[in-house]
This record gives sequence, C-alpha cells and structure tokens, in this order.
Amino acid sequence: MNDPQKLCDVNFFRPRKGYMTGEVAIIAAVLVGWAVANFGFQGVLALLAQSPDGEGILTRLTFLSFPWHFWFTGQFLPLWFIILCVLFNIYIDRHTEQHSRRRDRSHD
Repeated sequence: MNDPQKLCDVNFFRPRKGYMTGEVAIIAAVLVGWAVANFGFQGVLALLAQSPDGEGILTRLTFLSFPWHFWFTGQFLPLWFIILCVLFNIYIDRHTEQHSRRRDRSHD
C-alpha cells in the first residue's frame, strides 16, 4: 500500500516527475512574471531617479492624466495580476488535459 508519509511529501523545489513538474514550471513562470513586474519596475524607477527624492523621467511622464509611476503601480499592476491569473488557468487547464489524455490513452 502507499506510504502516507510519501503521499504528503510535496516539495516545490523537488517536484515529482510527470504532472507535478509541469505544474511547478507554470507556477514558477507566473511568480517570475509577477516579481519582475513588481520589483523590476521599482528597480527601474530607482535607477532612473535623477534626484535623492526620486524625481526622474518616470515621475515626470503622464499617462491618462496620471504620473506614469502612479498609473503603473496603481492600475497596471492589478491588471497584470488578473492577466497572470487568466494565463495560469489557461496553461494549467492545458497541462491537466494533456496528462489526462496520457493517463487515459485517449490521445492514441
């Protein structure tokens, strides 16, 4: 019979072969996309600052009557999160469907 300890042994950094490996790859891609947008923009904003107060080209530019940095963090990043959620669901559905077909051998 299956060992209950082995069934609960799930590790993000050592996923089981098969379905879990692909699932972890999708999760990692979404996390990287989220981190790059959130922390990368803050880094770019800091790099382009021309004064100690943080004034720079991104704080002077406007988009939809908002300062660029304000629009990006206040409106685009929540939209980006929703886009990432939609992409995650699309890819995880495809991944699940592929593994269901392999298990059922309905793709042959």
